[in-house]
Amino acid sequence: MDKGALMSQDPGQSGGAVVGGGGSFSSLRAYGRALSQTPRRLARRACAATAPEEEMSRVRARSGASMARALRWPDLVGLGLGGMVGAGVFVTTGRATRLYAGPGVIVSYAIAGLCALLSAFCYTEFAVDMPVAGGAFSYLRVTFGEFAAFLTGANLIMEYVFSNAAVARSFTAYMGTAVGVDAPSKWRIAVPGLPKGFNEVDLVAVGVILLISVCICYSTKESSIVNMVLTAVHVAFILFIIVMGFWRGDVRNLTHPADPAHPGGFFPNGVGGVFSGAAMVYLSYIGYDAVSTMAEEVERPARDIPIGVSGSVVIVTVLYCLMAASMSMLLPYDAIDTEAPFSSAFRGSDGWGWVSNVIGAGASLGILTSLMVAMLGQARYLCVIGRSGVMPAWLAKVHPKTATPVNASAFLGLFTAALALFTELDILLNLVCIGTLFVFYMVSNAIVYRRYVVGSHTTSAATSSDERPRRGAWPTLAFLLAFSLIALSFTLVWKLAPQEGRARVGLLVACGVAAVATVAAFQALVPQAHTPQLWGVPGMPWVPAASVFLNVFLLGSLDRPSYVRFGFFSAAAVLVYALYSVHASYDAEESAALEGAKVQDEACKV
Repeated sequence: MDKGALMSQDPGQSGGAVVGGGGSFSSLRAYGRALSQTPRRLARRACAATAPEEEMSRVRARSGASMARALRWPDLVGLGLGGMVGAGVFVTTGRATRLYAGPGVIVSYAIAGLCALLSAFCYTEFAVDMPVAGGAFSYLRVTFGEFAAFLTGANLIMEYVFSNAAVARSFTAYMGTAVGVDAPSKWRIAVPGLPKGFNEVDLVAVGVILLISVCICYSTKESSIVNMVLTAVHVAFILFIIVMGFWRGDVRNLTHPADPAHPGGFFPNGVGGVFSGAAMVYLSYIGYDAVSTMAEEVERPARDIPIGVSGSVVIVTVLYCLMAASMSMLLPYDAIDTEAPFSSAFRGSDGWGWVSNVIGAGASLGILTSLMVAMLGQARYLCVIGRSGVMPAWLAKVHPKTATPVNASAFLGLFTAALALFTELDILLNLVCIGTLFVFYMVSNAIVYRRYVVGSHTTSAATSSDERPRRGAWPTLAFLLAFSLIALSFTLVWKLAPQEGRARVGLLVACGVAAVATVAAFQALVPQAHTPQLWGVPGMPWVPAASVFLNVFLLGSLDRPSYVRFGFFSAAAVLVYALYSVHASYDAEESAALEGAKVQDEACKV
């Protein structure tokens, strides 16, 4: 190979790369030249997809040292429990019961648990087949390309950071409840002169974040052990609350409201109320996705990941159903306090007010475990985003002694602590989810695309990732688009059509029939192009299709501010991608191509 020809290549032929001069950011003139080539580089890089083999070899090597494979399935189950069972479940259960499902919230949790398991299956297949730390970012990068992965990954990290800051500040409130201090402002320092919402310094929240950051930087295995201990104690608190609810409760409360004027029975608002309640409580299951980011540190991915992810979802479902049953027996559904259902139920009983303090202590532990799992996951997302070249490479570095992504963990820890110090973020623990639901939706689509499109899962050594053929792409994309539109139609009818009348029922049934017919036709007409060797989603394409339908339905149930926030974050991510990431990624790939050319040239000389 002629290295001189490669080095003197005309910039117009390579999208304006300054291969021999340090890349797009070597000088102001180089950056201006790179910006002038932005459309061409976007066209080349936005849909460029890497192969799983590249993600697990060449891309992973950019981190330097390897992460230690020290986790087993008990660690993953503990991380899944810690990530899902947070303090927010206490609030969600009360709201879903009082506003929608009544005692039928038990069934709502069972339905939501089944749906969470469907989404977890999609994550599991990717994580087993491609055990890297990037989670959804890596899965989307090998399927839909760099831009889709960057957009979803950036939104997910921003959601992580903002929600973790809010969760850390709520730790102060719950800890105060545990020790009998009701007003969290007593634990915070007021700063006069700052605007409202930014004028209370929370040093406790900052201390919690920094302590967890140090822990996850030191060792993943030790962090897992700490999480398992805290999660075990937290689950013990939950079991105590469940036992107290069954002991103090009355079976009559499952069917008799406090006010006879309100509807009675186990399903006071009918089947619709149960499904609306399922949409609300499903958000309590968010957190299992962080387990997939630990795949690079699992000893035996093919065995440990399916048990860890699915097992944690099943255990959490059982706990949630028992919590819902105990709460429904404690009080009639129309007497439940939507903000603090368990605490208020015991606070009003003579001699049982201490139980509310126990609930506060349990919720505090739930905050610690959910924070630790979320911060473990977000650091690995950012580490792999750094590996991909779309963010600074120093974020991808793995420390050789600790075998953890120290730079990404420290950066996000400091950023989150800075937000938690001043900012009062009115975001509930388990309701900051539009970015997560969007990623669930994308991963469910990606697993279908990967199974049915030739060339979406393998590549030869001689074929670059953005040039390999993808036969069968258009039929699969048409199916995914059509099915998503049907799910959106169902959601709009559910939300906007009048509650009473046969027209609404008819439209919902029509959408359901259309969805089933679309999946059946796709299964009959389009053959699978890829069969996973180790572990695969059962019931393809029905299981991921059900996950897509569910996530569209849940996205439709979110409020307007959530979409405003998502739109703002997405616009910011697109701007960063166009001004920085696409050029950094282009430089990284050009450097990799140049290194490959050098290796081939040296081989020819030998």
